[in-house]
Amino acid sequence: MKLPKIRELIEAIKALVKGPYTSKFPKEAHVPHPNFRGQPKYNQDKCVGCLACVEVCPVGALDYKDETKDRDNPKRVLIHYTDTCIFCGQCEAACIADHGGIKASGDWELSFFDRKHEARETIDKELQLCEVCSSPIACKDHLRWISDRIGELTFSSPTLYLSRLKNLGIVDENIISAFKDQGRSDRIKILCARCRRETTLTTK
Repeated sequence: MKLPKIRELIEAIKALVKGPYTSKFPKEAHVPHPNFRGQPKYNQDKCVGCLACVEVCPVGALDYKDETKDRDNPKRVLIHYTDTCIFCGQCEAACIADHGGIKASGDWELSFFDRKHEARETIDKELQLCEVCSSPIACKDHLRWISDRIGELTFSSPTLYLSRLKNLGIVDENIISAFKDQGRSDRIKILCARCRRETTLTTK
């Protein structure tokens, strides 16, 4: 019979004194290491809906849908498919909102019975539509984020500064009426890139 090695005896004694290496899960909840990279989760307050995370996801675990039928309440629905996610952390690394819009959590126990309804996470962001063609421009939080970053350069873009003024509740209708008298009121609107180009090149 082969006798145990000294190292094996030492390990056996340690296991008797300190207890087993494994956790008591599922009887007791397992607490992962602080550096553990678990399921990424959206932060409703910090996410600006820029879709940077969607662009960099290598497995297509992130997606979005723009719901624009309700003109008074358009929204962008950001979707995270937890059963597809490989927890690579690329979404957090690419997040423009100081890496806080979507962030890896300590959640690792992700078993579920209803894959269709439980294997996803969603958040809604308010969407800004073009005032001419009604196509989506960006989330309002994203436009606000851009405005905060570029400061006074915001006033070089009607789309940005009008979005900012509307957010502050101080849109001056006198500006619009003044341009209307000059026949170029279409310039003082929140427009997508295509409509902005057309209104700039079209002379009235």
